Amino acid sequence: MLRRTFLPALIAALVATVAFILVQPAGPAGSAAAAPVRIMPLGDSITAGPGCWRAKLWHRLQTSGYTNIDFVGGVSDGGGCNPGYAYDFDHEGHGGYSATGIADNNQLPPWLTAARPDVILMHLGTNDMWGGYIPLATKLAAFTKLVGQMRADNPAVKIIVAQIIPMSQAACATCPADVVALNNAIPGWAAGLTTAQSPITVADLWTGFDAVADTGDGVHPNDAGFQKMADAWYPAVTRVLSGVTPSASPSASASPSRSASPSVSASPSRSASPSASASSGGSQCAATYRVISQWGGAFQGEVTVTNTSATTSSAWTTTFTFANGQQVSQAWNTTLTQSSATVTARNVSYNGALSPAASTSFGFLASWNNTTNATPTVTCRLS
Repeated sequence: MLRRTFLPALIAALVATVAFILVQPAGPAGSAAAAPVRIMPLGDSITAGPGCWRAKLWHRLQTSGYTNIDFVGGVSDGGGCNPGYAYDFDHEGHGGYSATGIADNNQLPPWLTAARPDVILMHLGTNDMWGGYIPLATKLAAFTKLVGQMRADNPAVKIIVAQIIPMSQAACATCPADVVALNNAIPGWAAGLTTAQSPITVADLWTGFDAVADTGDGVHPNDAGFQKMADAWYPAVTRVLSGVTPSASPSASASPSRSASPSVSASPSRSASPSASASSGGSQCAATYRVISQWGGAFQGEVTVTNTSATTSSAWTTTFTFANGQQVSQAWNTTLTQSSATVTARNVSYNGALSPAASTSFGFLASWNNTTNATPTVTCRLS
C-alpha cells in the first residue's frame, strides 16, 4: 500500500517528465531544428528593381512546402513589389552592374562574406551586352571568376546560373544575338566547372520569354515577365533544395537552338545617343572616347586604347577629366578610379599586353545632369 506522502512526489515527477518531452526540439534524437537554407539572388536591375520575380518565387516555394529558406543579401526592396502576400525582401541585385564589372572590381567577395549564402541564384550578363564590344570569352571568364569567389567563400555553395531573358532589338541592335550566344554557351561552361561538392545548375529563363510582351522597355520585365521568371527558376531551385546534383555533362536539351531575332519593341527606355568621340595620343598610345547610350540621369561610355608603337606593351593607363559633374558608378575591363572630375583607368590582367596596332576597350556607367554631357579628351600612355 502506497504511503499518502508519496503521491505528491509521484505527480510532480510525471509533470516534469511531460514538460521535458514537450520542450525537446524536433528532429532525430532531440537534435535542434535545421537552420534555414540561405539563398542569395544575385544580379542587376532585373533582380534589384523591382525584381518582383523574387517575391513570386518566394511565395511559390513557401506554398509548396519549401518553408525553411531565407533570402539573403545586402539590399532590400522594402516590400516594393506589393504582391498581396508576404515575401522576403533581401537580395544582392545592383542596377546597372555587369558580370565583367563585378568580377574586374572584386565586388562579390564582401557581399558573400556578409550574406553567407548556401545557394546563389545568378542572373547576370544583361549589362555586358550593350554595344556588343565585350567578347563572349570575356563574359564567360568573368562568370568563372565569380564562381571561384563563391567557392572561396563557401566550398559547398550550390550555384544556379540563368540563361538570361532576351533583350529586344529596339532596345539594343546587337544585344539579341549576343544574348543567344551567351545562353548557348552557358550549359557547356557550367558542365566544365560543376563539382559534386559545389554543383552548378542551369536555369533556362530564355525559353518562352517574349522581349516585347513580357517587358516594359525591351529589357526589364513587366509583371507577366516576372511571373515567367519565377516559374522558370522554380524547378531549378527545388531540384537543388531537394539535394539533386546536376549531371556533369550537358545534354542536348540543356542548350536549345535559339533564334537571334526576337520581336522588336516600339518603346525602348534607353535612347541612342550620338557617338561623340575624342582621342589623344601620347607615349605611342591612342585613346578614343565615345558615349554608347544615355538615358535619364545615366549613360554608358567606352574608351578604346590602341598601341601605336612598334613594340608590344605590357600595360596602359588612360586619363580624362569630366567637365559637367559626371560620376562613374561602375566600370569593366579596367581598374578605374575617379578623383573629383579626373578619371584614371588602367588595364586589368588580361588586356594590358597589346601588340603594335592592337586595340582593347573598356566601358563604364556614369551619371550626368540631363543637360550637358561634354566629351572629354583622353590621354594615354604605355608601359
